[in-house]
Amino acid sequence: MAEKVKSPKMDRREFAKIVTAFLGTVMGAIVGIPIIGYVIDPALKSQDSDEWISLGPLENYPIGIPTPFSFTQTKVNGWERSTLSYGTYVLRGSETENDLKVLSNRCTHLSCRVTYKEETQTYDCPCHDAKFDIEGEVIYGPPPHPLDEYAHKVEEGVLYINPTPQEA
Repeated sequence: MAEKVKSPKMDRREFAKIVTAFLGTVMGAIVGIPIIGYVIDPALKSQDSDEWISLGPLENYPIGIPTPFSFTQTKVNGWERSTLSYGTYVLRGSETENDLKVLSNRCTHLSCRVTYKEETQTYDCPCHDAKFDIEGEVIYGPPPHPLDEYAHKVEEGVLYINPTPQEA
């Protein structure tokens, strides 16, 4: 004769514990997974670095005279949002689009802002008396290399730059 299989006895208290633990786990997962995703998501996002900023029509920049242009850019790094201010000098050598330089207005020594002096045709740094020629090359002072140059392109007569300076 076959033996009777006994089912384990479970009282109400054990049943309530098991059901409560199961439901608590399900509710915790329903609430917790989106919260974890919300907290971790900004750190996983990558920022586009291939942004081109319009400096306007190329005809706005006279030939042979460095023309200043300033712009701001907001960068988001996870939860941190910062607004950065940039300055450039646009120098056109001739009518062609290929004879064009877009120089940063930051000295390569300690990142002080340089200003263009028309009478001497130099960019002068007020911090340590550094001087750069009209092309951005070091004439005098402590800077280790020429002014940084921005990558640029001209499309349909409009000048665009990439805000990450390319070191000279």
